[in-house]
Amino acid sequence: MTIRTKRSSSAMSPPAARGLSPTLPQMLTLMGPAFVAGAWRFGPGALTSAVQAGSRYGYTLLWVILISAVLMFVFNDMAVRLGLASTDSIVATTKRKLGRPVGVLAGCGVFAITLMFAVGNAVGSGLALSLLLGGSVVGWTLACTVAVGALVAMRNAYKAMERLLVALVGLMSVGFLASTLLSDPDWAAAAKGLVPHFPAEAGVLLIAMIGTNFSINSAFYTGYAIHERQLKREQYRAITLMDTLPGNIATALMAMLIIIVSAAVLHATGTVANTFPQLAGVLEPLAGRLGAVLFGLGFFAAAFSSMAANASAGGTLLADALGWSGSLSSPRVKVLVYGVLVWGALMTLLAKGSPIELIIVAQALTVLVAPFLGIILFLLTRREDVMGDLKNGPWQTLFALLGLVAILAISGRLLFKLFG
Repeated sequence: MTIRTKRSSSAMSPPAARGLSPTLPQMLTLMGPAFVAGAWRFGPGALTSAVQAGSRYGYTLLWVILISAVLMFVFNDMAVRLGLASTDSIVATTKRKLGRPVGVLAGCGVFAITLMFAVGNAVGSGLALSLLLGGSVVGWTLACTVAVGALVAMRNAYKAMERLLVALVGLMSVGFLASTLLSDPDWAAAAKGLVPHFPAEAGVLLIAMIGTNFSINSAFYTGYAIHERQLKREQYRAITLMDTLPGNIATALMAMLIIIVSAAVLHATGTVANTFPQLAGVLEPLAGRLGAVLFGLGFFAAAFSSMAANASAGGTLLADALGWSGSLSSPRVKVLVYGVLVWGALMTLLAKGSPIELIIVAQALTVLVAPFLGIILFLLTRREDVMGDLKNGPWQTLFALLGLVAILAISGRLLFKLFG
């Protein structure tokens, strides 16, 4: 029996886990969980806050993305290791080790976040297609909602969604990179933007940027993606190199490119993007219809991919909090996912105007839930009875503590702004 187990582990682990050089197809098979999490956090809210940062403050806030990306990787990595180390889901492990109320609150907290994001994802998807192809925003929003619903209804829904989201992240990367080259930015000024500087008037926008790019709720869902893929603990190093690192780098790079484009195109003229059409048409004054189409494609990919990942995460976490299955293949989970989608579509029908301010506030409010989720990840990944040899090392502990201090400070600042 022991011999079989060893052979099975060796067969299931990729060449990278055995010290051999992986081939490109083998690398691609491990890409997914971090890209799903990245697609979730890089939706219309992330795009909105990045465009407003660039249009209002030029290249000044690029450093926020850089620091957020480092901290995001640390918490994403903790969720990956927790998913690999435990046979239970993260919420189930939380209930078992930290108490049932803590696990229930974690699942419900993530679900509440997905409801806030659902409206922006729905409106953004519909508006992007309306600007690209013409037609009604509401009509396209409903069409996108039905499309995501059909994706979730598939027998192997997670696998299909993961492949689609990896492709959409690739589309976004190409679209936003082309947009950046067309905008002809001041690269020297952009480099200076990597040095921390706090504009006194940035306020909620600064908090929203951190809430988007240092998104612990998306890291939380990565642990579920690891279980959906049935990845093994001996694959940890290969997963880090082939998924966790590139997935986080891609998301951070897209946010930085959007800030650079907005700074080059809008900030120089003193224009601030306050509506979705302005967001989608950022490049049109400079590059004409081609620029608008390129940015619009990236805008649609961001909204639609976030719409699918957001609803799936919300349904999965709430079902797990209620003691049901934590897999997207469960009928109960699918019903809750549809609930998030219907909520987004319904709010779109009822909403008046473009909800830019709603999205910024929603992104900012995520930092009120994030400290709670971050503490859970930190406590669980320090326990040897949960993690074994995958528990936090010294550097992981140090950066996790820095991340918790940062998110607690931001939460305190937001509470002071709201009630002080």
